[in-house]
Amino acid sequence: MRSLPELGRALGLGPEELRPALGTVGKVPVSVVRAWAERGPRGKLVLVTGVTPTRHGEGKTVTVIGLADGLARAGRRAVACLRQPSLGPTFGVKGGATGGGRATVEPAAEINLGFTGDIHAVAAAHNLLSALVDNHLFHGNALGIDPARILWPRTTDTEDRALRHVTVGKLPDPRSVVHDNPFVITAASEVMAILALARDYADLKQRLGRMLVAFDRAGAAVRATDLKAEGAMAAVLRDALEPNLVQTSEGVPALVHAGPFGNIAHGTCSRLAIELGLATSEYCVVEAGFATDLGAEKFVDIVTPVLGVPVDAAVLVVTQRSLRVQGGATEAEAEQPAPAALARGLESLEQHLANLEALGLAGVVALNRFPGDSDAEAEAIRTGCRAHGVELAVSRGFEEGGAGTVELARAVEAAAGLGRRSRPLYPPDTAPERQLEIIARMLYAASGVETLEEAAADLATWARIGERSGPVCVAKTPLSLSDDPKLRNRPPPGYRVHVDRFLRSAGAGFTVAQLGTVELMPGLPTHPASEGIDVTPDGRVVGVH
Repeated sequence: MRSLPELGRALGLGPEELRPALGTVGKVPVSVVRAWAERGPRGKLVLVTGVTPTRHGEGKTVTVIGLADGLARAGRRAVACLRQPSLGPTFGVKGGATGGGRATVEPAAEINLGFTGDIHAVAAAHNLLSALVDNHLFHGNALGIDPARILWPRTTDTEDRALRHVTVGKLPDPRSVVHDNPFVITAASEVMAILALARDYADLKQRLGRMLVAFDRAGAAVRATDLKAEGAMAAVLRDALEPNLVQTSEGVPALVHAGPFGNIAHGTCSRLAIELGLATSEYCVVEAGFATDLGAEKFVDIVTPVLGVPVDAAVLVVTQRSLRVQGGATEAEAEQPAPAALARGLESLEQHLANLEALGLAGVVALNRFPGDSDAEAEAIRTGCRAHGVELAVSRGFEEGGAGTVELARAVEAAAGLGRRSRPLYPPDTAPERQLEIIARMLYAASGVETLEEAAADLATWARIGERSGPVCVAKTPLSLSDDPKLRNRPPPGYRVHVDRFLRSAGAGFTVAQLGTVELMPGLPTHPASEGIDVTPDGRVVGVH
């Protein structure tokens, strides 16, 4: 492991530009990020996305880390940019989010279990606003808030389905106001999305103040600034806004910062982390949540306009397991070779390759190999990629670290050198319903969109209060190209997606199009991962994967 000063020097940062936070972990002050970002020139921006995943994920994080290590082995200055892990998945089904095998970010256990406290700060800031709402109601409700139209939930970073439907205010004091107030997991908090998009402290405060909290009895919007909440919330988030500098298991710098939900938000690390990575490296490798239809689309349509920087190359992570599932195999069956199912699943791969093209991305396919994978099926995938003029590189970061990703690194360098740049799917002034229509037709292979009555009413409400600007952020199942988690492969001809609601994240600056049921407070499985986590007598944490 490199010391923190050595790690900083690898990015060109002096000791005065780092703040020690946790052992070899450093915080980079916002002023330092802004100074570096405004110097130029910048490195290449590489986006890592994937095909439609199974419930356990297909290894994008391992690929990001392995690729950064591979680029470093090829003599390039590289940095990996990742979201912070949420405790919910760490204790639930998916486990931690620090990579695996020989492609990890370190210290892995600490990063997975609270890290520098950023997510806890988000939860504290979020719940401060919740408390201020109820306090305002208790002390006379001068703003005339309608208790039946409170929009702001509460939050916790634990998967707890019992908190999905909660009523608060049941106190003997007659001044207490009873109302429904569900919980969302902290990654789904709008505060987390704002943390990931904020440029600096002034922008952070402005975004926090714009957040919609409720409607009053006359139907007017009540915002966080009406409760004078943004200053205190920003104070709680002061240190959390600073990117976290860590390292891969091979000593390559990595920035792990912010963790917005991949559905209700845009699902990637902070803009500050990306800006710092671009300013200090030749290759800034960034992960986007889920597949091209969600993570890549949101990165291009939501994140790059904020950054003011396009993507230079994209890596599409593919696994035989995911294509077998898309071809009709169950997840259990997909753990073994299934040539017929994989052949059918190539149709899904074709759509994801088309999605990269639609987004203007110069793509490379990374075949992430798992134990027991078939050489014949790997060759079938390679043939399918060649038919679309896309290069495939086998990625063995898990087993071999950077040595197993040098081939991928060379392919990424070649793609980034083509001079192609990502492009949003629509002009910035496009109406939300039109944006969704474009996304559905171009990326989901749908024939159109059905807007349900409640969603149409939402749009009318947001128009009335002047909240129709900015991009659409689609919330749908990640397990299908469609809005139906059971529908595999490319949707059939004539398929139409259905939008149930249009929700507004005013501080983040986007409109959430909710397609089907999207659970913002997950639940734990029968045997959660927490059952295998422990502390040894000498204080070591074990069982976090």
